[in-house]
Amino acid sequence: MTLTFSLAHMMGGLMLLWAFSLLSQRRLAAMITLYQAEAFTLTAAAFWQGYVQHSPDLYATALITLVIKALILPIGLRQMVQRFNLFRAVDNVMPVGVSMILGLGLIGVAVLVVLPTTPGAMSLTREDLAVSLSVVLLGFLVMAVRRNAVAQVIGFLSTENGLVLAATGMPGMPFVAEFSVALLVLLAFLVVGVFLFRLREHFDTLDLTGIEEIERRGR
Repeated sequence: MTLTFSLAHMMGGLMLLWAFSLLSQRRLAAMITLYQAEAFTLTAAAFWQGYVQHSPDLYATALITLVIKALILPIGLRQMVQRFNLFRAVDNVMPVGVSMILGLGLIGVAVLVVLPTTPGAMSLTREDLAVSLSVVLLGFLVMAVRRNAVAQVIGFLSTENGLVLAATGMPGMPFVAEFSVALLVLLAFLVVGVFLFRLREHFDTLDLTGIEEIERRGR
């Protein structure tokens, strides 16, 4: 049981570290690398939970996570960066230091919300849920503080990773639900990719603040 807790906590902690580090990066290439590291860690966590819970479904979840989240999506994001020539720093709504302080606050909120409200659950499940909620909230924060559309997509994908981490840590989660989520994320990514291409062609920018300014001038 000690090894089970230690490895599960280590992988959950690594995912939380990658999600929090997204707030400190201003270049898309670094954000994509952090997201990919987060996806690989999620893959390892799903494999480990499959072993602990003796669940073949979680092995399948880990394989899907590896192929879609850790390989296909990062390749697609890097192709977007190259296609749109997005190598400069991404603008933030607020200073990086302030966003990181807010991130720490959100982690504290996640712990205060989950732990007192799940006293009857297993310790490992409760702590996994707290970490998962923290990753979800940090993903939302990344979406809120970034002005670049691609950076916001990365925040959305990180949020979804947190949801999958919560699902893998809960015994009895049906595989069809996890498989459906993975397919929906891939489909959403394809739709967003088409949208971003059209957005860049029309406005010649993916900075949402710049797009709003162009729209105001057009009016």
